[in-house]
Amino acid sequence: MRSSLVLVHRWFGLFIALFLLVSGLTGAIISWDHELDEWMNPHLFDARAKGEPLPPLALVDIVEKADPRARVSLFPLQYEDGHTAQIWVDSRRNPETGQRYDLGYDHVFVDPVSGEILGKRLWGKISLSPEHLMSFLYKLHFTLHFPEWQGTDRWGVWLMGIVALIWLIDNFVGFILTLPPKTRNGSAAAKSKGWWLRWRPSWLIRFGSGGYKLNFDLHRAGALWVWGVLLIIAFTSFSLNLYREVFYPAMSLVSKTTPGPFETRTPTPLHQPVEPQVSWKELLERGKAEAMRRGWAEPVGSVFYSDNFVVHGISFFEPGMDHEGGGMQVKNLFYDGRDGRLLGDRVPWEGTAADIFVQLQFPLHSGRILGMPGRILMSIMGLLVAMLSVTGIYIWWKKRSARRKYSSISNASGRW
Repeated sequence: MRSSLVLVHRWFGLFIALFLLVSGLTGAIISWDHELDEWMNPHLFDARAKGEPLPPLALVDIVEKADPRARVSLFPLQYEDGHTAQIWVDSRRNPETGQRYDLGYDHVFVDPVSGEILGKRLWGKISLSPEHLMSFLYKLHFTLHFPEWQGTDRWGVWLMGIVALIWLIDNFVGFILTLPPKTRNGSAAAKSKGWWLRWRPSWLIRFGSGGYKLNFDLHRAGALWVWGVLLIIAFTSFSLNLYREVFYPAMSLVSKTTPGPFETRTPTPLHQPVEPQVSWKELLERGKAEAMRRGWAEPVGSVFYSDNFVVHGISFFEPGMDHEGGGMQVKNLFYDGRDGRLLGDRVPWEGTAADIFVQLQFPLHSGRILGMPGRILMSIMGLLVAMLSVTGIYIWWKKRSARRKYSSISNASGRW
């Protein structure tokens, strides 16, 4: 049994090692994506004009009039003093080609006072320039930048989801391999004491040993001490990347869930966007009235439209709280993009146990559920995951070299 588990751990580990090396290193950095992005790109994030900001819908008009090929998909209704308004856009469908226009950007930075467009960029663009570096690393983290093919751009998302699932299984296999074999003789107390004493070396690192022993200890003990956190990261990586395909359907089979429009609707093909039939103004009026009816005290923070799901969303949160807690301080209402009817909501910490568990996937994965300490923890864990990948490859390579050397000596002895 143990030899079979060793084999599983070896080949599972080798398959996922390079993927985890990339996701670990990028994850350590993107825990601070907003701060690093603003630090590297003040020309995009710092507003110059002074005075009263323009109404949000006026900024939307400015962006869409500047490029009729673009349709605003998300914009804020709250501005931070001295900061630009970040407006996201989708490309409309080109009637001549039947495909979306290639805008070359999807993120627009507008001075909220003057209405001047200070910059544009494509989120996730493969580029090491300061303007694109953080989004490039973020997208690399969970998609590997796999290109669009066969009408979908989710191939990399699915691959990393499969990698995460294998990693989740391998976490259990690796943990079992750290356990000592059971003692057949002796009293129950002696067995228990002996078992713990035999397991103790698995938790220790022989820093003075160097070479193979040090790498082996770092790989085994390093994973053992934070095994619970690794399990959470692996599980949430799987659940986020394979959310619609595996995770949510499985959750619905084992527990009561309250599906929203993004769980029940089938999106249109990527290049077949649906134009909204409800104006932003009408949407905001309906959303504010519904929030007042429910007694929500939070102001409207942002609105969005998904042109493949044909869903409008209105987010309610206190200023600056949209990134805190990984979204667990943001309430959402969802409306149909065709007729404006209310489709559902997402209220943090409300719903069935399964609903709350679903809500917690990103906050747990990002560490933002714990605030600043959680983000620091996830940066450390990203580096640790990278270390486990490197040490795992090193251990395999050394064992492989030893087996080859032994095989060569055996063959040479056989010839004599």
